[in-house]
Amino acid sequence: MIQKLLIRNYAIIDELEIEFSQGLTIITGETGAGKSILLGALGLIMGQRADTKVLYRTDDKCVVEAVFDIQAYELQPFFQEHDLDYDTELVIRREITSAGKSRAFVNDSPVTLDVLQELSSTLVDLHQQFDTRDLHNVSFQLRLLDALADNKPLLAQYQAGYKTWQAIRRRLAELQRMNTESANEAEFVRFQLEELQKASLQPNEQESLEQELNLLSNAEEIKRTLMAACHLLLESEQSALVQLQQVGASLSVFRRINTRVAALADRFDNAIAEIQDMTHELERLADATEYDPERLAEVQQRLDLLYRLQHKHRVGSVADLLAMQETWQEKLRTFSNLDEEIEALQQQLSSLEASLRDLAAQLSARRQSVIGTFEAEVKGMLEQLAMEHAILQVQCTSLSDFGPTGMDDVHFLFAANKGSRPQLIKDVASGGELSRLTLVAKSLVAAAIPLPTLIFDEIDTGISGDVALRMGNILRRLSNQHQVVAITHSPQVASKADAHYFVYKKDTPERTLTSVRRLTPEERIRSIAVMLSQNPPSASALQNAKELLELANVHGH
Repeated sequence: MIQKLLIRNYAIIDELEIEFSQGLTIITGETGAGKSILLGALGLIMGQRADTKVLYRTDDKCVVEAVFDIQAYELQPFFQEHDLDYDTELVIRREITSAGKSRAFVNDSPVTLDVLQELSSTLVDLHQQFDTRDLHNVSFQLRLLDALADNKPLLAQYQAGYKTWQAIRRRLAELQRMNTESANEAEFVRFQLEELQKASLQPNEQESLEQELNLLSNAEEIKRTLMAACHLLLESEQSALVQLQQVGASLSVFRRINTRVAALADRFDNAIAEIQDMTHELERLADATEYDPERLAEVQQRLDLLYRLQHKHRVGSVADLLAMQETWQEKLRTFSNLDEEIEALQQQLSSLEASLRDLAAQLSARRQSVIGTFEAEVKGMLEQLAMEHAILQVQCTSLSDFGPTGMDDVHFLFAANKGSRPQLIKDVASGGELSRLTLVAKSLVAAAIPLPTLIFDEIDTGISGDVALRMGNILRRLSNQHQVVAITHSPQVASKADAHYFVYKKDTPERTLTSVRRLTPEERIRSIAVMLSQNPPSASALQNAKELLELANVHGH
């Protein structure tokens, strides 16, 4: 609920403040006095754009500030989402500098116009002549119907399922796209993997094979060398071993005479034993070393395969090939999992669609059940407002697929004149007709739909007398559930006010200013009398004004 509006340095307003009633606030004034300027200032609070043309004094900034009581709106999540301080008293402020810079604040925290528009739309419902929102809007039409059908809990259940359904469909489409794209890749990966698996790669086998190849390639030369060494050490006439044995024997003669010679003789004995052992080892190695052309070809062929695979896949080792093999195996497992996930999602989607279809059918049935009564009540109220032949038809048709609100396509059709074919509201309703239709529709669902503060600008255009009185009664009833602000030229509507503000011009030596004041009970009588007749009002007009106000007080809220 809006509690207070403060305006400074805006258009022809120097500075003013309006406090709004909880029920019905009426704003009246002479034509051109500045009532529309108040709405313009309120538009700034609602996030509309502005420029320096709104400045009353070009050397100072323009400030428009509104104070709201938002305790009943459950807006804490919005404030948390946008990192704003929450309090049950909300202050929205717009500032426009002389340089044309515009700033918006929510509880003294700067915000963007988008954030301000989103927030203010939950607080103020501004309806003006020729406004293209509200009843023109198909989603608003559906909200009205759902409010009458008390569909809120069922709709919340459906929308939660619908959100999940959308998410599953997006995921399923993505997986199916991936699956289609990966089909060729999977075939390629499978072919490459089979080639590596067929190779039966083993860790460290390349190093071992390269050593074996080197040995096999030099086997004959190695064997000749080993055998020649054995011959030189052991078998030749002047073999090294025989000569060493002779030296050792000659030294042994002097073991007892010279200890140092004895030590050398021992060392020769040890050397002879070591050489004998090495000679035997050389013999065994020579016997074991054989040239094997078949094994050589086999090793060479295996190494050629390893080299070819490394070259093909542009890696430098068998370890790299094994890592690549593991990667491809994982990819194939992923492709297999993709099929499984797609199948699981399809089953989940099928089950969810059955549930959504059932909920959508329930929503549709409840909507259909209230259409007849709604149409009749709208017609009855429009007749009271001098639209005797006007009719509203609610067209509710089935959709082939799920939508955000079910499987219904809802449109309001309207005809103002007798015999006219009902058409879409946006195509046929005039500004005055649309205003009255909107008032009627909103008043019928006032208790059921979370409408914010309702502001009506001259919706009484073109009506007077008893019809205007009935419109005032509708506004007053509407204010039982919601705060209502109405700008009016109708004395009958003005008589219904809980708070009556009068907008007027006053001249200063420099220029003309717009001011506003809340009327006292006596001032209200005179103001309504002027609206009924002339200024100054006649005695009969004053009496009529008193009667209007007394009538309003008798009927009350």
